[in-house]
Amino acid sequence: MSSPSWSRCATERRTLLGGLLAVTLLRPASAAPEAMAQAIRGFTGGAVPQPGGINLEIPPLVENGNAVPVSIEVESPMTEAEHVRAIALFSERNPLPNVLTVKLGPWSGAARIGTRIRLATSQRLMAIAALSDGSFRLAEQQVVVTLAACIEG
Repeated sequence: MSSPSWSRCATERRTLLGGLLAVTLLRPASAAPEAMAQAIRGFTGGAVPQPGGINLEIPPLVENGNAVPVSIEVESPMTEAEHVRAIALFSERNPLPNVLTVKLGPWSGAARIGTRIRLATSQRLMAIAALSDGSFRLAEQQVVVTLAACIEG
């Protein structure tokens, strides 16, 4: 014979687990590709970035999305006349599509950044560089994440 308190506890536990499952299924897990496109338009002012001249390095297969190494390098002499003004990284499926934006100038010496980011799930990433002549360069890479991170509840 089971005690009434144990039975009530088991019922409450099932209710809690069922509620968590419902929240997980109903909650939007990530941004949509349209949100990334809108964030990119905001960064470029509507200009269309051209491929090339920028290198995005990130592992194509990531076991844990909590601390993913990423580096971005842009070909530029970094002189007063010709330099990189900013580098931005956008994600297709993170809750916030603009992962980072770094402001640069001729005083930076090199247009190169490195950091670790969180990735919610497998997705496409785009790095975009804003150049001093008003043009934009882009690089993109698909990343497969086996253990997700940064999922907001």
